[in-house]
Amino acid sequence: MSETFDAVDVIVAKRDGKRLTDAQIDWVIDAYTRGVVADEQMSALNMAILLNGMDRAEIARWTAAMIASGERMSFADLGRPTSDKHSTGGVGDKITLPLAPLVAVFGVAVPQLSGRGLGHTGGTLDKLESIPGWRAALTNDEMMRQLADVGAVICQAGSGLAPADRKLYALRDVTGTVEAIPLIASSIMSKKIAEGTGSLVLDVKVGSGAFMKDLERARELARTMVELGTDAGVTTVALLTDMSTPLGLTAGNALEVRESVEVLAGGGPADVVELTVALAREMLAAAGQPDADPAAALADGRAMDVWRRMIAAQDGDPDAELPVARETEQVLAESDGVLTTLDAFGVGVAAWRLGAGRARKEDPVQAGAGVEIHVRPGEPVRAGQPVLTLHTDTPERFARAKEALAGAIVVDPTAAPGAGPLLLDRITAS
Repeated sequence: MSETFDAVDVIVAKRDGKRLTDAQIDWVIDAYTRGVVADEQMSALNMAILLNGMDRAEIARWTAAMIASGERMSFADLGRPTSDKHSTGGVGDKITLPLAPLVAVFGVAVPQLSGRGLGHTGGTLDKLESIPGWRAALTNDEMMRQLADVGAVICQAGSGLAPADRKLYALRDVTGTVEAIPLIASSIMSKKIAEGTGSLVLDVKVGSGAFMKDLERARELARTMVELGTDAGVTTVALLTDMSTPLGLTAGNALEVRESVEVLAGGGPADVVELTVALAREMLAAAGQPDADPAAALADGRAMDVWRRMIAAQDGDPDAELPVARETEQVLAESDGVLTTLDAFGVGVAAWRLGAGRARKEDPVQAGAGVEIHVRPGEPVRAGQPVLTLHTDTPERFARAKEALAGAIVVDPTAAPGAGPLLLDRITAS
């Protein structure tokens, strides 16, 4: 068939700082999905976008074109509002696990399409697959039935949502264009908008363990995604949260599930509870329930009831014993003082090297591997006191995991106790 445009002309236009037309954007996404535009040509265009940027209308059209490459879901027949959450990824970020059932307590359906970990960031599906029997793959009909019955579902996205993004995501990863904010924002939001949720809360992580290390760039990404959601008719808000230190007291798969169950039982680490409740309030307000009290539903067991039903609906056993690593080794404080730094990136890489994460999508993970945290930044510590416990089935991994922690633990003998804020900013539609 005759093509409307030539890929080189589109590349040159963006290389020279020009604005791409709607027709150019529609064509290049469709042509790349069809294989007419080659990987090396799309790589050049991605680099031009990284260097020269896109305006709001361009990003919105790029996102719409990716959505149009596949199917769109609809929850209109559920008879209840829907709200979803997306995190840009971090270390110890198990928030989805207690959050989805907590929001569902109030009659808001939570269709949480999640992913797997890659590199130092953990994946929600990997965590849940440490529960015996639990399955991530659901048909659209199964997902709808579970939302109607239980009110919450956490599962993997179907292959039909924004297939153009799957090709672009893989290409960006190997061509040095991952950092392009228009491409990050459109990648995330194309899938969320295609999913069909009525409202969306974004948890944009900032710090060493996050994709965005700098607060201003994180704000730019958050604003871009909020604008995309708003322009598409999805009520969207973003919270910027600290990821310089791991969330909670665990980084791993079964370790994080265990901690999430503690939160659902009314306990758990204060920062995990704080962020879970903050995100729940945002999701409920966006879904039309600004006066709901998620803290009470977490404390009194209602969220736990939904969790148990949600896990059982996907063939998991909520009462089963979770896997435990065969080997452990402690990391001890070298001096007295106050722990001022527990670097999230270092802890994330350590957990990855212990077997909790993967370097390639097809790599297996160890359910019991990871890092257990005994001291948080701002707390006093004594020389010889355990700061971390490393968990793995393969003890030969300990050495490389400890290499990742070199410089990640800082104890200051003169520092005053106290930790910094978790919530850094809130971005809404202008």
